[in-house]
Amino acid sequence: MAFPHLQQPSFLLASLKADSMNKPFAQRCQDLVKVIEDFPAKELHSVFPWLVESIFGSLDGVLPGWNLRCLQGRVSPVEHSMAMEFLAPGGPMMELVYKLQAEDYKFDFPVSYLPGPVKASIQERVLPDSPLYHNKLQLPPTGGLGLYLALNPFEYYMFFFALSLIAQKPPPGALHVRTSDCAYFILVDRYLAWFLPTEGSVLPPLSSSPGGPSPSPAPRTPAVPFASYGLHHTSLLKRHVSHQTSVNADPASHEIWRSETLLQVFVEMWLHHYSLEMYQKMQSPHAKLEVLHYRLSVCRALHSPAHPSLQALHAHQESFMPTEEHVLVVRLLLKHLHAFANSLRPEQASPSAHSHAASPLEEFKRAAVPRFVQQKLYLFLQHCFDHWPLDASFRAVLEMWLSYLQPWRYAPERQAPGSDCQARSASERWAPFVQENLLIYTKLFLGFLNRALRTDLVSPKNALMVFRVAKVFAQPNLAEMIQRGEQLFLEPELGVPQRQHRLFTAPSFTGSFLSSWPPAVTDASFKVKSHVYSLEGQDCKYTGPRSRPSAAAGRPFLSWLGFYPADTNGSYAGNDLDEMGQDSVRKTDEYLEKALEYLCQAFRLSEAQLAQLTLALGTPQDENGKKQLPDCIVGDDGLILTPLGRYQIISGLRRFDIEYQGDWELQPIRSYESASLVRALFQLSSAINRRFAGQMAALCSRADFLGSFCRYHLLEPGLSGRRLLSPVGRGPAASRARGPRLSLRFLGSYRTLLSLVLAFSVASLFCVGPLLCALLLVLGYVLYAVAMTLLTERGKLHQL
Repeated sequence: MAFPHLQQPSFLLASLKADSMNKPFAQRCQDLVKVIEDFPAKELHSVFPWLVESIFGSLDGVLPGWNLRCLQGRVSPVEHSMAMEFLAPGGPMMELVYKLQAEDYKFDFPVSYLPGPVKASIQERVLPDSPLYHNKLQLPPTGGLGLYLALNPFEYYMFFFALSLIAQKPPPGALHVRTSDCAYFILVDRYLAWFLPTEGSVLPPLSSSPGGPSPSPAPRTPAVPFASYGLHHTSLLKRHVSHQTSVNADPASHEIWRSETLLQVFVEMWLHHYSLEMYQKMQSPHAKLEVLHYRLSVCRALHSPAHPSLQALHAHQESFMPTEEHVLVVRLLLKHLHAFANSLRPEQASPSAHSHAASPLEEFKRAAVPRFVQQKLYLFLQHCFDHWPLDASFRAVLEMWLSYLQPWRYAPERQAPGSDCQARSASERWAPFVQENLLIYTKLFLGFLNRALRTDLVSPKNALMVFRVAKVFAQPNLAEMIQRGEQLFLEPELGVPQRQHRLFTAPSFTGSFLSSWPPAVTDASFKVKSHVYSLEGQDCKYTGPRSRPSAAAGRPFLSWLGFYPADTNGSYAGNDLDEMGQDSVRKTDEYLEKALEYLCQAFRLSEAQLAQLTLALGTPQDENGKKQLPDCIVGDDGLILTPLGRYQIISGLRRFDIEYQGDWELQPIRSYESASLVRALFQLSSAINRRFAGQMAALCSRADFLGSFCRYHLLEPGLSGRRLLSPVGRGPAASRARGPRLSLRFLGSYRTLLSLVLAFSVASLFCVGPLLCALLLVLGYVLYAVAMTLLTERGKLHQL
């Protein structure tokens, strides 16, 4: 009897695989619900990995799964409804997860599918600084290849769910799918609302006991020896249970580990994509020393400085570029985190609430953004700002950044209906957040300006992005809070003796929130400095503020635009997003005008200072009414544009008046010329010039009036005397001497032909025949040429 029982799980899995090929989607979902309800965890654990992969697709992108990223209710209402019901936070799939969780099952997840920096670090035997990987790394089984993680069912499910956003490539027909309507986006929103609630507490699982298994169980096999970034923190659940003193505590305390795991998985899988150089820069000096010791031991053991794992680590450069859909999902996460973190009641948010009586959910709300999100989001945004194409699709990244910068927009309103509501404005209560995220405001603002100066701001979409950023930074009190943060960072250490010997170590922002926090720091300056050094490294130099000591208050923030005071009277040099040239599109004009107004408000610029800035940038005409060239320097090959000159050309402020300076006969055929006639006249002119070259040279060399008359018609103006208006040009190429030549190209112009037709038409009205009219035209031209010859010769004598 034991044999059939042992074979039953394989039979169940085979049956489900066969049904997935033959039955319609709705019938398969109903069968899966019945299987989850009827079969115990012992028989379902072999089905679980296949079921997860069949839903979310394979991580190599070959199998699409249910294609949740393109499944929309208005297109496929039945399939959409069934999928959402099956995968809901309280649905059958989560019931299966909790069934397996209660039995402490583990599932293998290959390290090769993790984000690039994490994978490269693990392959070098350096454990990333996140409890998500602690005590989970396992050696490959006998005959197996590669490392893998031993995950519990909830972690395994969430790993697949999060990575499917990146691994699964949407089909070509999905380009016009609205992300906010797809099943995947809605599921992310529902999971966040369920596990990170802004009201109430986290609901317990449907089928697990309050004392459920720890989210970080011990590994089944000896772990690989690793050097760890940071400390191994105790798990949230174990720490809470060991310190539980009241039976009436928050019932969510036993299940809060799911919320922590969900957030860590989302952050690790969605935000951990950037170059290895950035990944290593954010590590602490202690961790870097451990890595150095490990590398030396490997090189000493192998007698070779080129270990394969080291080569893989150094060769790794993340080529990953997030999609717009990826960025939109991250923005949804940030918006919900702001609402979650700011949903504490006033008595819970006060400093006195940081006591032993605070529930784990309350502590998690305080720690969610600074400890889990801030550091990786900063690096992720930097990666996007540096590598995203210079087109309008950057709007998705921009809105994600602006959503994080404005937590007050998503904080729940708790004021009385009749009171003045300050929750959704940048009031002074948000100063700690602004100061502790200083670089995300200032350095990324500089990154946006660098992008804006390289884009075509004549485009309404690009102008709209400038308007959006200017409007956000012009909010009342925001510029003052940023300025205060810069002042705190620039506060000299010598002025505070008790801080002279402090070591600004990079704090770990990814550990369990109940792990040992550093002591509460009340010094605002130290908080800002710790933030900057943790994001930019110990050797960071804050190069933004460049104001002189005599400058007026409020100037450091302007340095991010490239402004710094040249004197105490407010004279500025640099470049800014000021007037952007002429544009015929009304929307663009409105966006740029409002952006200029908002920037002046944010930087407290008067009209006089704005006029000086505009003058420094340069206008299309100078004070003499002559057009100026774009800003450039003289090089070996001619004029070379400076960054300011490129900006002036892109914005339409200045331009080069390009003129043709080659052989007039060989210039391209113009739109106002007849191509066939120009070619025929060129052949005729060339034949005449070859046949009578000697005679024309002799005539032009005469010193009498006939010589002057011939020189006026047969000599081309000297090329060497022309102005050099092109950015690049060589003198020798433009100064070649040419002999006397006859040019008949003017007869190929439509304007000349039209003039002749009009002349003959008018002559016919006065009964003048064609032959007589032609003679009159020739006589008139001869008289005109004689007059021009005399004037030309007189001008030459005057110059001598």
